[in-house]
Amino acid sequence: MLNEQIPNIPWLQLTTPYGRGTAIPQLIEQEDYTELAELVEHQGTLWQVTPWVLLILLKKLASKNIEDVSVQEVELYLAVAHAISEDYLDPAYSVQTMQELLDVKYLWTDHEDDDELEWEEQTPKGYEQKPFTSYYYFSYLLLQEAVPIFTAVTAHNKETADCLDELLTLLQQSNK
Repeated sequence: MLNEQIPNIPWLQLTTPYGRGTAIPQLIEQEDYTELAELVEHQGTLWQVTPWVLLILLKKLASKNIEDVSVQEVELYLAVAHAISEDYLDPAYSVQTMQELLDVKYLWTDHEDDDELEWEEQTPKGYEQKPFTSYYYFSYLLLQEAVPIFTAVTAHNKETADCLDELLTLLQQSNK
């Protein structure tokens, strides 16, 4: 997945724990990993934006100088990994492709005025079982695909080594 083209991501129609994901492109550009971490994982829950943020960040990580990887960035990946449990890793309970998560049937309206109505629904758009499980499943696949990158960073960036060791241990445990 990390080798695929990044689709046009409708951030306005994807949610975070605090509302819509419209601020995410700017936060990615500013490398504000602490703020991004709060938007992709909150109290053990992953959100609609999570796999898309991971896709972009991990693609960037692959071409970054190892010395430029910050502890805050690794902590974001670690927070996501901590939220993922085996309950979310069965592909039978996921949509077929990550791209499918951008289908209009899973996206919120592009009118923010309707947000209260969306949340008042029994199950808001994008939070039915299959797409919700998919946020975890595809986030897990992206993190697994980045294991060689994490391993290389661990070997050459002492500042991030402890966090990355914990991340790699979590990913190995969930891979069994």
